[in-house]
Amino acid sequence: MRTLLICVAALLFSVALSGQNILKIKVINAETREPLPNASILSKGIENLPVTNNEGEARLILPARQVTLIISHVSFETKEIVVVMPFKDSLLIVQLKPKEEEEEEVIIQSTRSSRTIQDIPTRVEFIAGEELDEKANMKPGDIRMVLTESTGITTQQTSATSANASIRIQGLDGRYTQILKDGLPLYAGFSSGLGLLQTPPLDLKQFEVIKGSASTLYGGGAIAGLVNLISKTPKEEQELKFHFDITSAGGLNSSGFYGKKFGKTGITIFASRNSNSPYDPAGIGLTAIPKFERYTVNPKLFFYFTDKTELNIGANITTEKRTGGDISYIKGNNPSGFHEFNNSDRFSTQFSFQHRFGKCSHIMLKNSFNRFQRTLTLPTYGFSGTQNGTFTEATYASHGEISEWITGVNLVTDEFKETQLTSTPLRNYNQLTAGVFVQNNWKVNEKFRLETGIRGDAVKDYGFVLLPRISALFKFSSELSSRIGGGLGYKAPNIFTEESERQQYKNVLPVDIDANKLEKSYGVNADINYKTKLAGGDVSFSINHLFFYTRITDPLLLQPDGSNFRFNNVTGHIDSRGMETNMKIGYSDFKLFLGYTFTMAELHQGNSKAESFLTPRHRLNSVLLYEVEEKWKVGLEAYYFSKQQLSDGKTGKSYWITGFMVEKLWEKISLYINFENFLDARQTRFDSIYTGSITNPVFRDIYAPLDGFVTNGGIKLRL
Repeated sequence: MRTLLICVAALLFSVALSGQNILKIKVINAETREPLPNASILSKGIENLPVTNNEGEARLILPARQVTLIISHVSFETKEIVVVMPFKDSLLIVQLKPKEEEEEEVIIQSTRSSRTIQDIPTRVEFIAGEELDEKANMKPGDIRMVLTESTGITTQQTSATSANASIRIQGLDGRYTQILKDGLPLYAGFSSGLGLLQTPPLDLKQFEVIKGSASTLYGGGAIAGLVNLISKTPKEEQELKFHFDITSAGGLNSSGFYGKKFGKTGITIFASRNSNSPYDPAGIGLTAIPKFERYTVNPKLFFYFTDKTELNIGANITTEKRTGGDISYIKGNNPSGFHEFNNSDRFSTQFSFQHRFGKCSHIMLKNSFNRFQRTLTLPTYGFSGTQNGTFTEATYASHGEISEWITGVNLVTDEFKETQLTSTPLRNYNQLTAGVFVQNNWKVNEKFRLETGIRGDAVKDYGFVLLPRISALFKFSSELSSRIGGGLGYKAPNIFTEESERQQYKNVLPVDIDANKLEKSYGVNADINYKTKLAGGDVSFSINHLFFYTRITDPLLLQPDGSNFRFNNVTGHIDSRGMETNMKIGYSDFKLFLGYTFTMAELHQGNSKAESFLTPRHRLNSVLLYEVEEKWKVGLEAYYFSKQQLSDGKTGKSYWITGFMVEKLWEKISLYINFENFLDARQTRFDSIYTGSITNPVFRDIYAPLDGFVTNGGIKLRL
């Protein structure tokens, strides 16, 4: 009987086996040909199919019929394959293409390359689309909020009563960062303290940030990095937007943008009005936000002569009157009160011509002219002048699939003429720089990209500077990549620094071309980037960790010289080193952004070293966003700043800045309200901002917000 049962069982098993077939499958990356482990395999009516092993292989038991297999993997396009069993070949190879995510389709203009962001060896951070739109809700009148909330970047307030500010990257002073618009330098020198405040974001398509030396790409001044503001261009479909905002601090912001392409021509027009009443939340009698009124107009014309030839010309006009100081003086009740006037006018032009020929080559000509006039007036002192600058560049590029070459020449002029208002010698200067550069992007193989470049600049009065640069991209897998790069930089001396801006240029002597020399630098950075999906693909996770180091030799410092102050290149060096970590987690309609920055910036002279002022060693960023597409946006954010060394020998206190924003969206309209700094972190709550009397204050370093808790709300129209 037992023998009979065994025979029956064997017979049944053989019958069942005859209806099943074994299929060996291997899943690989269609671009790199590397195996894809943990690829999911599904088929309707068939349960418990395995995932691929570390070699990308799996062994499937399938019925003897036609079977549809669905193969998927994180960050890759899903593929359906119909297989008739039994399968004739011994192995089925399935190739999956990487998903073309929206952010990877962006062409980063700051690298001068035609490569998409995933193939650029230079590490570039960019802010665009909805993220840029959300930041505009918080401060629609200027771009400070967009920059401040990025890891490794801070905005340093240089005036306690007028809110003038500059940008710092990785702990280095603002003069070491270039701020560009469409690759053109428009915000340097005399205008640097106001540039961030006079740039509304509505006409911007994206921000691009390169941290670390970018002087090989853009010449002197990009030692710490650069910020490139990319303008919107006209599209076939009309774009008409208006943004109206009001704040609890007495602010009114209104702006409009129109763009449209008409066959062979196109146009964009941006206009804004921004104003604020004098605001003193601390009740100390001094403005935390000055009284100001600003108007901006920026029209651009685009000509598409052929499919290969384009021309665009534009202009920017900005005028502003800004008054900070004693509230009673501003209101007309105390004619002898302390005050600080900043009246400025900017006029600039932009020109760009591009012609493509052949399959992958083009030439481009660029030019800009910038005229900035500013008058700074205090009760017993005044400073006024005009800065004229030009930028002209011609480039040739050949964008091959394997190798890409970009070469160019440029000429930069920078002239400042002061209006004599005091007995201090005139701070006039006239700088001219001629440069030539060449850059190569080489696709060595699917896993390795190499970018090399070299620039030579002839700087009037200061000699010739050679600036090599190299960056490499390693693609270990579809989830893991790394970038490493470094280069040299320099900065030509002038009087426009954070130190002199804080002193309103009072008793600051002119730069001496015979005694002063170029500040020179080298810098390196390396990062590693990992992304994956968890919980069966429901949770997205990405992390980027960056190490950075920059060293500046012969730094230019403002030092006492009797009753005056003089710029001296001190013996020694400044170095900034540290790391940044950025993490992003997404689940359903929720996104969590976490960031940490460690920065150690020091001045070394001989055997002594001193920590740089106004540089928090530790900083945390956290943002939780809930977004239902085209319906709701809700954001909660918190930022931590650790203690900072101050120039008076004291140490500033640590603090948190928090915010909460809600926006309701419809097809053509959206309404929002923003509670910025709702815990009211304010330097005037836990520290002083001046010594002496209110009629003759001596201001201390500003290391924390002064405006405190401010609510703003507005309406955005898309017509």
